[in-house]
Amino acid sequence: MNRRVARAPIWLYRHRAGWVLGPRVLLLEHLGRKSGLPRYVCLEVVDRPSPTTIVIVSGFGERAQWYRNLVAHPHCFVTLGHHRLPAHARMMSTAEAAAALKRYQAAHPPAWKRLHGAIEYAVGHPVDQLPMIELLLGPS
Repeated sequence: MNRRVARAPIWLYRHRAGWVLGPRVLLLEHLGRKSGLPRYVCLEVVDRPSPTTIVIVSGFGERAQWYRNLVAHPHCFVTLGHHRLPAHARMMSTAEAAAALKRYQAAHPPAWKRLHGAIEYAVGHPVDQLPMIELLLGPS
């Protein structure tokens, strides 16, 4: 997949059309851990245990740039549809992540099958655990 296609969802959000991606895709605005500059990534919502809590997963593990940036700077912004909200990232424990992944697998079996296959293809090895982040919406 080329960079332009991969970044198309960000373009949609920047042009106030992120709502077309539905409630399972968000725009995460975070700071670069070295540069301190704003960075953007669109991610799938894995779980929404409450109106003020969103769970996201790092398919590339702890080496994903956005994940590493959130570890360094947990304050971020989340855009869902037309709504941009401040948030605070909390890295989930292994047990919490496993439980969230199990709920996702049960709720979205076809999506999990595609996602799991794509992740394993991209990283080149079997994956049974993935790091997850809980985004707590609202001022912190």
